[in-house]
Amino acid sequence: MSGENPAGWIFYDGECPRCTNLIRCFGPSLSRRGFRLAPLQTEWVRERLELRVGQPLTEMRVLLADGATSGGAEAVVEIARKIWWGWPLVLAAKLPGVMVLLRAIYRRIAANRYCAKGGCAVEKRAQWFDWLPLILLPFAAFMVRDGVPAWVFMWLMAAAIFYGCKWLTWRCACPRGTKPATALSLGYLFAWPGMDAAVFLSRRERRHPCRPGTFQADKAGTDAGAPGAGGSSNCSHRAGHFFRDWAFAATKIFIGLTTLWLATGNPFGLAPLSNGWLAMAGIVLLLHFGLFDLLALAWRRAGVNVQPIMRAPLIATSLVEFWGTRWNTAFNTLAHTLVFRPLARRWGVTGGTLGVFLVSGFVHEAVISLPARAGYGLPTAYFLMQGLGIWLERTPWCRRLGLGRGTRGWLFVLAVAGVPAFWLFHPPFIINVILPMLRAFGAT
Repeated sequence: MSGENPAGWIFYDGECPRCTNLIRCFGPSLSRRGFRLAPLQTEWVRERLELRVGQPLTEMRVLLADGATSGGAEAVVEIARKIWWGWPLVLAAKLPGVMVLLRAIYRRIAANRYCAKGGCAVEKRAQWFDWLPLILLPFAAFMVRDGVPAWVFMWLMAAAIFYGCKWLTWRCACPRGTKPATALSLGYLFAWPGMDAAVFLSRRERRHPCRPGTFQADKAGTDAGAPGAGGSSNCSHRAGHFFRDWAFAATKIFIGLTTLWLATGNPFGLAPLSNGWLAMAGIVLLLHFGLFDLLALAWRRAGVNVQPIMRAPLIATSLVEFWGTRWNTAFNTLAHTLVFRPLARRWGVTGGTLGVFLVSGFVHEAVISLPARAGYGLPTAYFLMQGLGIWLERTPWCRRLGLGRGTRGWLFVLAVAGVPAFWLFHPPFIINVILPMLRAFGAT
């Protein structure tokens, strides 16, 4: 096979025993025909296919040399084109109704690919009682709203929604008939901000002898051959990256704390609104970019295959990339499973996307507008704008304008997601919640 001109890539579920066995069996034959192999869990593969971290993997994917992609039964037929004994399947697929049957068979096999000996490790659907904490905890927080300061109520409501979602995702990820390790469950519920319960509880990460916690792909699908990737790194190089990551996370914590300290003292005499937004920036840097990154590194060192919540969102060149794979991936995983997929089946991708942003708007109303007792509708309007921006970004004429990639795409993300952020963290929230919190911390 020519390493410079592969026929394409085959992406498979590296955590599925049946899938990896098939790759071991047919991998050499596929390689001789020009295909390269990689697990869907590989980071560059997720970015290339725009897969969210923790998103359930429902089908294999094929990426051809010309950039065309296919999945599921269509991908199987595409692979069969490259193998002489696969041509009967290719010809049969052209007959009326055969592809419908092949898709149904593929979905059935994929849905049960983890099942063996009467047990099944796929995620189960939530039952009505699994939703109770997500209903009761925010209601309990709301009942004490008049008895605590607005900023305390904000944190109580945020914690109520967060732990309600954590319980729901934990329940959905528990394999039927079994329970994950107690220590791992407690770690997921109380010491990890992500909602990727299925990934967290599986503890599939394999340790590297020089860099504990570093994810190592299967030999059949190592990402060393990814487009643009180099060869394998030596131990000192990996260790250098490892300690650099820890230092970078600690630096972001320091910057976040410094920003909060400046907002508390306000030595530059900033206007109240500006000082409040400075404090918000400090909180996000401290928590989402700093502490949460440290937690991700700690869990990876312990052998749990988690990814950071924030994944360099400032370099996103499309709204799909920004909201789907880079900004607050904890909510993305949850929203995709519980909101997008059910709505997309009924209303299509656009309907599912707008539904996700609508729900996100409601959640932020509860955490931002409800404590502020004003500004209702602004967070929802902000998130609906994001959904419309994604729809616009996908239209043919916007693609011709260069949106969704490069510098123009980056500027579009800045204009849609960045500039209107004052709708999300609106002035009533800053004045009624953030500034009183700063005063409680000793602001002058």
